[in-house]
Amino acid sequence: MVEDQVAEELDNLNVTSTAPGLAATALKLARALDQIPDGDAPTSQAVVADKLHALMVRLRALAPVQSEGDGVDDITRKREERQAEVRRKAAGG
Repeated sequence: MVEDQVAEELDNLNVTSTAPGLAATALKLARALDQIPDGDAPTSQAVVADKLHALMVRLRALAPVQSEGDGVDDITRKREERQAEVRRKAAGG
């Protein structure tokens, strides 16, 4: 249920290729939330839901910008350059 909704949102955001580890973690958290029976372990449900929410906020921030104009195209290009630089640094290069 939650996993399906998260998977759909990840597809719509188009972030799986940009941040595959974060996307996989979001799906794992959603799956874990689905596996907790309703009414059981409300504290655990709240903790997992909070972590999933925080992760989805990060993923939404990484989502490519849908551009329609020159100003937006410039912002998108700069954002992609920054993301590429972060990925290069994270890869050790």
